[in-house]
Amino acid sequence: MSIAQRRREHTPQTKVLEFFVANLGGLKHLEEISRAAHPLDQDREVARAWGREQWADYSGVSRTLSRLSQAEADQIVSELEAISQLFIDSEVNLALLLEGRLVYDGDLTGIPVCKSSKSYPETAYGHMDDQIKLGYQACVISLRSSSYGRLWLSVAHRPGNTVAATQVEGMIHKAEARTGVRPLRRTDLLTQRLAQEIQQGKKLLEKREARQQKVIQAQAARQQVEQSVDIFQKRVVELETTCQAKGYLERPTSRLGVARKRLAVFQGRLARRQSALNKAQQVLEWTNGLVGQQQQEETILRERLDRFVQENAANPNPIQAVFRLDAGFGTYDNLALLIEMGYEVYTKLQNQQIVRNLQKQIPPEAHWTPVGTGVQMISCSSSALETFTYSVDIGLEYFTRESKTKYSALLHFGSDPVTQDFPGWFSFYNHRQTIEAGIKESKHVFYLHRIKVRSLPAIGLQEFFVAFAANFIRWARPWLHNQQPISTRSQPLPDLGLKKLVHVAAHTSANVVSYSDGKLLRFSDQSVFAGRVLRLPRFAYQLPLPFFKNYDFSRV
Repeated sequence: MSIAQRRREHTPQTKVLEFFVANLGGLKHLEEISRAAHPLDQDREVARAWGREQWADYSGVSRTLSRLSQAEADQIVSELEAISQLFIDSEVNLALLLEGRLVYDGDLTGIPVCKSSKSYPETAYGHMDDQIKLGYQACVISLRSSSYGRLWLSVAHRPGNTVAATQVEGMIHKAEARTGVRPLRRTDLLTQRLAQEIQQGKKLLEKREARQQKVIQAQAARQQVEQSVDIFQKRVVELETTCQAKGYLERPTSRLGVARKRLAVFQGRLARRQSALNKAQQVLEWTNGLVGQQQQEETILRERLDRFVQENAANPNPIQAVFRLDAGFGTYDNLALLIEMGYEVYTKLQNQQIVRNLQKQIPPEAHWTPVGTGVQMISCSSSALETFTYSVDIGLEYFTRESKTKYSALLHFGSDPVTQDFPGWFSFYNHRQTIEAGIKESKHVFYLHRIKVRSLPAIGLQEFFVAFAANFIRWARPWLHNQQPISTRSQPLPDLGLKKLVHVAAHTSANVVSYSDGKLLRFSDQSVFAGRVLRLPRFAYQLPLPFFKNYDFSRV
């Protein structure tokens, strides 16, 4: 890893590593590296554990991060992704062998900053924690793991005004890139949709041609009336000149009076013809817009179909996979894309007006199935989504909380018989709370919501370090669990939750004793781990599975 910065007492690589260790240790602020009760930069044993003799002052870390380029940050991310790829591959194989499919969760989480701050680059206002705040968004994807519960696959930095619905395609491609596997694209469904789109295009072209004819007819009618107006205008002028020359008085029944009346009639008619022409032109312009949108959509679908055919040809061992998303991602375009890309989809209906329409369709005597405390479900017809391309399962949810009621709707597409098992449907979708718990963990354990740096490359690096740290500790816990302690006076470390491991165990004083096969960690008598000695042999970790990159998982 090369970083184009001057080296003085410490290399820039050492300072970047120190920043990672600070995130791993759950430091709330960058200055805690040097100014905490037990400063990291004074802990030489920790430095030696990471292959360094000592750490730099936090100010040096800050300067290095502020000068980090995006290319250098991307290189750091790439190298850490290569390390995590081994564990991800192992969990992918394990999930496919045990469950026969992968389960992805995606979300967008806000990272607000102080609204009066001017030092954060390229911030924007957006929805964060049900409020409008200034800051950034992080687009995250997790994989359900039988070994670790949850593994972060990626975290992407986004501006604060990013909308969830715009992120789905990028999330899918990133998830597939990290796992190295993907389902078979549903080219049959996409072909049918393209055929419908082509037919719709023909109908629009016919409408446009008919409306072009209406514009031509309206123009001709206006021109005809305009000629009559010109004629009578000239007639009135001539009669006015004659009357003035001969001294005639204008009467309503005189030729001049009659001409004026005829002129007024044709002028009124001209205004109506102009209004009709304007309306016809507006309708034609609107139709042209629809034709343009339809042609653009048709082009997108053609390109997508060609790409999917090529991807299927290059995917001899397709897998089964599920994507769970919240309502913010559930636009019709995103649902159709997920379906066509071969995924089983679990999400919520975004349009609340359709939810209200579903409520009205349920008869009073309908049977609701209890699926949780204060929650009931009932199946609805997919015809409620008239403008959606594909038929989906719809489950209307009825929540009762403290005399308050609320309705929402779950959507599903795939082979799971969800309408035969409402409790299972409700439970499986709501298990996507694992990613919400992960987001909460990233903010309350690793303080993702406290941006420690002030340059975009470093901010993106902090976001990635937090996700990597959460994975890193989960990978280390099985190894720690296998290390037999010498003493068991206090609570075993592996039984602690991740937050206590980071905020308590990682900051507990201990003496380090080196021996030929590794080290002994003897915790301070004044700590919660008083009297405990942990044996740490030289690190060697056996991944639970070999890698089956060319294995046909469809046989599972």
